[in-house]
Amino acid sequence: MLKRMMLTVLAVMLVLAIAACGSDGGNGNSSGGGPSSAGSGGSGSSGGSGGQAAKKVVLEYWHTYSDAEEKVLLEEIKPLFETEHPNIELNITRMPYEGLKQQVIAGVAGGAAPDLMRMDIIWVPEFAKLGALQKVNELDGFEELKAQLFEGPMSTNYYNGDYYGLPLNTNTKVAIYNKKVLESVGLSNPPTTMQELADVSRQLVKDGKLPGIGISGVHAWALLPYFWSLGGKLTNDDFSQVEGYLNSPESIQAVETIAAWHEEGLIIPAVLGGEPSTWDGMKKHEYLMIDDGPWFYSILMGEASEEFDVLRDTVRGLIPAGPAGSHSVIGGENLVIFTGSKHTEEAWTFARWMLGEEPQKIMSKVGMIPTNIKAANEPTFLEVPYMKEYVEQLETALPRTPNPQWGEMEGIFNLAVEKVLRGESDVTTALNQATQQIEAILKE
Repeated sequence: MLKRMMLTVLAVMLVLAIAACGSDGGNGNSSGGGPSSAGSGGSGSSGGSGGQAAKKVVLEYWHTYSDAEEKVLLEEIKPLFETEHPNIELNITRMPYEGLKQQVIAGVAGGAAPDLMRMDIIWVPEFAKLGALQKVNELDGFEELKAQLFEGPMSTNYYNGDYYGLPLNTNTKVAIYNKKVLESVGLSNPPTTMQELADVSRQLVKDGKLPGIGISGVHAWALLPYFWSLGGKLTNDDFSQVEGYLNSPESIQAVETIAAWHEEGLIIPAVLGGEPSTWDGMKKHEYLMIDDGPWFYSILMGEASEEFDVLRDTVRGLIPAGPAGSHSVIGGENLVIFTGSKHTEEAWTFARWMLGEEPQKIMSKVGMIPTNIKAANEPTFLEVPYMKEYVEQLETALPRTPNPQWGEMEGIFNLAVEKVLRGESDVTTALNQATQQIEAILKE
């Protein structure tokens, strides 16, 4: 009851914002339908009397796929699923990303949420805390399905002891090196350790060139691969405690290493907003290394020129290993079922099916990295010139803390590291203060 009241209050507060965003013709990466077709919308699964055929259950599914991705969803995924499950029909609605979270909150509060949704991984714990999402670990076949999926992406659905969704598609970042800059220091293969990367960067600086450690900014998405690989931790393994982890000796040493690199001038200028940007530095053959997701290749492959061809002029590697190994950060979207769905059984049938090997292979044709381990290691998928390293990196990639307060936690972490890099605080003080602030948030 309390959760319903919370959602209702939130919905009322957001009415004007939603009206301003609109639901027709979205901005940003997505466009298309609004909530006019929302709600369970199904006609039930019970058959009629007098020989009347059973009516189909209609599942409402909201998504934010791109044009190309939606085409595959509508023309291949939907007909295949409905052929295999003739009692279920998918009513698929593409949602504009701008203002989407507010629309979902309002939909949940007003009983107009869909049955399922492709949801940003960072939103899952927030909606789970509000009681808006089904605990999928209580549904039939969960453990068997979980064993077929990458552990890191799966963990983005974890909150307070339960799982509230399934990892629908995933991504991560790998190290990307400029071949010409590598060759300029006598290397044909990229560094494999943080120490090697630092040594190469020192050589570049000594030669009067730009530094080579490609940390692109002072924010978690940019910092965490280095922080984790160097031995740092944000929380304990179940994400419930910060004290003794963010301010542990290992975390302090990790940030001290990054700060020492910065003081020595080994990190690219982009770390604090300098020029060139990461992509420009790579395209102009000025940066040795950056880290980025597969979109770096899928986008720049269409811009190949004599000056820079992304496949010809770069080589990929895992994030260089530190004392804790090689770790990157996980992105992507999860598939969730709302508690208001009148068709949980059918929604779970679709969710399990979508995480199966064949549907995951189908979606991989448009660059979606499968979360199903077998589909991700399918030879034809790995033939994509740049994909092998991303799939390998997923084996050790880690999630940003799946917590409803992650946004606040990240802001505190970012500020702590920025203060250190700008010389406004020592590492121990900054991380102790950040730990205290985050612990206070977690206790709210």
